[in-house]
Amino acid sequence: MGKQEWYLEYEIHINRPGLLGDISSLLGMLSINIVTINGVDDSRRGMLLRCDNNEQIERLASILRTMDNITITKLRQPKLLDRLAVRHGRYIQRDADDKKTFRFVRDELGLLVDFMAEIFKQEGHKLIGIRGMPRVGKTESIVAASVCANKRWLFVSSTLIKQTVRSQLIEDEYSENNIFIIDGIVSTRRSNERHWQLIRELMRLEATKVVEHPDIFVRHTEYTLDDFDCIIELRNDPSEEITYDVVDQQTLFSHDGFSDFDF
Repeated sequence: MGKQEWYLEYEIHINRPGLLGDISSLLGMLSINIVTINGVDDSRRGMLLRCDNNEQIERLASILRTMDNITITKLRQPKLLDRLAVRHGRYIQRDADDKKTFRFVRDELGLLVDFMAEIFKQEGHKLIGIRGMPRVGKTESIVAASVCANKRWLFVSSTLIKQTVRSQLIEDEYSENNIFIIDGIVSTRRSNERHWQLIRELMRLEATKVVEHPDIFVRHTEYTLDDFDCIIELRNDPSEEITYDVVDQQTLFSHDGFSDFDF
């Protein structure tokens, strides 16, 4: 059996001098290597560990539970969110009721891009929705994550530079290695049946699709929010409400074909 990775997170009750040194020494005596270490909250520290077998981790847990200054909060094989927490020094916020919903603010764009890039690297069908008000950075984050994941991105519908509504793709654009970006507002308001036929074809493709404004998208299509693997919410600040009420439905799109909603 090769090396195993584990994620250890503990809450610090009394941050006395030398505490981290004591834990590091304990890991050394147990022949457990520290891969990465970082604070993941004001009073918590996370570590990615590497060892040879489960017995070393069991012994570590047994000893740490006798220490009065800390409490183990997580000790498990690392998940994606664990790796990102250690890498960025903060946890991604999740909706308490809907575990598929992840929340970010604009000053966390680096964390958001890293999170999406890790999803984009996974093979197979993925349907991701992203909510947010105008100019908050939705499209730019998707493109940046595609670059980080070494994937090509394709706008199926968009208003980033000019209004884009694709009704067909050329043969090499159907690659499962591509990231397909769909603007839910553009697709539901400015498209035709050929465009929707293309979207249905892409939905059957074993590739990643990202839908901006998923609530508008599902309101006017046969798809539902249950079809999405995850929903990302991006705000300028934590108190911002994501709403479409401020958009005049009669003037959502200007006559020159540009949308003022999602530049």
